[in-house]
Amino acid sequence: MIIMHTANRDEYESEIKTGHYGKNSLKKYGFIHCSDFDTYYLVAPNFKDDYAEKVILVIDTEKLDCDIKREDSGGLDFPHIYGLLCKEAIVGVYPHIWSNTREWVPNEELEQYAVNGFHRAWNSKT
Repeated sequence: MIIMHTANRDEYESEIKTGHYGKNSLKKYGFIHCSDFDTYYLVAPNFKDDYAEKVILVIDTEKLDCDIKREDSGGLDFPHIYGLLCKEAIVGVYPHIWSNTREWVPNEELEQYAVNGFHRAWNSKT
């Protein structure tokens, strides 16, 4: 299964040099928050007021060397990674694109992972 995680670019680039990512999330939450591509539009507004540069990590769960659980969060199941995210499981890193009104704009490269679409127009920066 392919899932995604949004990270601060600087934090990701610093941590991945060790071969893993997620130590701050594990310390704070006990797991790494992830989502499916089809439901990310519900998650993206959480980052709207955070102006740190973000990246979207594309994760192949078959390559994880730790546990992943789908857990309820307000009526929807979201994937949570219980352990450090190994570099090998990250199959893509893409910029997190915002519109002028700070709404998430799905990257065209991510379209292949969205089984049911993203519920918005592709690469529309308006």
